[in-house]
Parts: sequence; structure tokens; C-alpha cells
Amino acid sequence: MLSQSLRWGEIMAYLWPNDVLKAIEAGQISPLEAFKRLREFDNTPSNNRDVSGTQPGTAQRVENILSELDNLIGLSEVKLLVREINAFIEIQKRREKERLITEPLVLHMIFKGNPGTGKTTVARILGKVFREMGVLSRGHLIEVERADLVGEYIGHTAQKMRDQLKRAYGGILFIDEAYSLARGGEKDFGKEAIDCMVKAMEDHKEELILILAGYQQEMETFLQTNPGLRSRFPIHIDFPDYNKQELLQIADQLCAKRQYQLNSQAKSALLGLINPPTISSKDNFGNARTVRNIIEKAIRRQAVRLLPKHSTTREELMVIEPDDLTGVE
Repeated sequence: MLSQSLRWGEIMAYLWPNDVLKAIEAGQISPLEAFKRLREFDNTPSNNRDVSGTQPGTAQRVENILSELDNLIGLSEVKLLVREINAFIEIQKRREKERLITEPLVLHMIFKGNPGTGKTTVARILGKVFREMGVLSRGHLIEVERADLVGEYIGHTAQKMRDQLKRAYGGILFIDEAYSLARGGEKDFGKEAIDCMVKAMEDHKEELILILAGYQQEMETFLQTNPGLRSRFPIHIDFPDYNKQELLQIADQLCAKRQYQLNSQAKSALLGLINPPTISSKDNFGNARTVRNIIEKAIRRQAVRLLPKHSTTREELMVIEPDDLTGVE
């Protein structure tokens, strides 16, 4: 314990959480003083806490979150780019501390890819990473589409857009199928939504990040509808379709989380059901979403198959068989 010659107010400034608890037990500080200290500790920059060993610092927490990204199947280029963004932000902070010229942190993004390729999942992970790094105050994700932003009469769209932006302050506004905002010609209210969005990007650039998502070709066409859009979204991430082996890995992962498993025959049957497009297209195939639907239906069919049995083994309750995959496309 530190020298008693110091006033307790000074001592408290140096105590870590475990020390505070010990001080309460010893009757050296009141619970109110302890509460104040713990609250102050919680508000101190997390990179100053590492020496205690009781809480991970910012770098470790960011790495823990990025490990969620690493655990996703495939997406190798996406993972690499996200780590580049993370490194860029950290180095810009270090340069600022040394009073060197820094690049502006413009982190608005375009996500291009077919449904079920992980766009929303990656956006959520980015929100958590940016929160830990202090780029965003909350890091939450607000997911919207055209119907949430475009009104039915003059002035309605601007209000709807402002409401969604307000919800997203401190986090990420994720606009799915963003290209639909440009449909309908000059008189369509979608243009008003785009104008409001662009204005918010300037007026509230410190308060939120915008991510526009959609099919590859449609997003390229959308960016050409407004000359200023492309420059306002400096980060473009392509989400490729999964191949069959990646989709099988996703299926195994989904089963394991639910304490199920596909036997070898069921895996072969599943491979016959999943047919990802050979090139990026607007195929009805939903990538990971399609696989999830197949697995969920197979689990229900397994339940129907097992119900007539008066008793079942642990293995029977876990195994998905080929018959459970029949007719689940």
C-alpha cells in the first residue's frame, strides 16, 4: 500500500480497481469514495490500464474484435482491408500525437456484393472496432433500406432521413440496396434522400460513418448518378461469393454452434444442394443466408424424424442425416 503520509484523495488517484476493493475492506475509504474512483477509472483512456493486468487495453480489445472477423469463413481480401483500415487509424493517431501532418479520417464506405456474403456482419464488427479506437462514441449499427428513408410527399423524405441519421449518431448508418435511392428519375423523392445524406456527411462527419451496400454492378451505376458520391466514399470493399467448400465450412460452423453435426453422407447431399453462381450476378442464391436456411430446415426435419422414437441417444439428437436435407432447397 502507498505511504499513509499522502492524503487519501491523492492515494485514490493511483489505485487500481483491486486496490480500491481492498481499501474498502480495510475501512480506509468509504463506499462512496470507492464508487467515485471506480467511475473515474472507467472513464480513463483504456490504453493506460494495461499495467494492472485486470483489463485488456485498447489494442488487445481491438484484436479480440478482429478475431471475430478472422473466424468468419473466407473473405480473405476483406479481412486484409479491415486490418489496413485499423492500422491506418492507429498510425494517424500516433502522427497526431507527434504533431506530424495527418490524413483526414474519412471512413465512409461502399460494400459491393451479393446477398449473404457477410456485408452486414463485417459492418457490425467495424462498428465495434471504431468504438474501441475512439473513432465512434457508440459503434452501433443502424440498418435501413429505401422504404426507411424515402417519403411519400414533399418534405417527408428529409424528415425520415434526419430521423435515421439521428439514430445512427455515434455509430454506423448501413443503407442496404442503396442504389434504389437513385431509381425513379429526377422527380423521385430518392434524390432528396441522397442530397440529405451527402449534407449529413459534411455536417456530422465526426458523428457517424455511412456504409452503402448493394450488388456490384448496381452500386457502380449508382455512384455515377451523383458526381460527388464516389469521392465521399474513399473505401470500397468487394464481397465475393462463397465457393462450395467455404459454404460447407459455414454449414459445419452453423451446426456446431447449435450442437448438431452433419455426417459424411449429409455433407455430400448438402454439396448437391448449394450452387453458388460461377460469376458475380443477381442470382437468387443467397450464399451464407441460403446455407443457414437449409440447416435450419434440416434441423426441423430431423426433429420430425426423431419424434416417433420413444427414446433417443445423444448422438441421434446431434446428427443430421441425408434424409433431413431432402426437399429443403
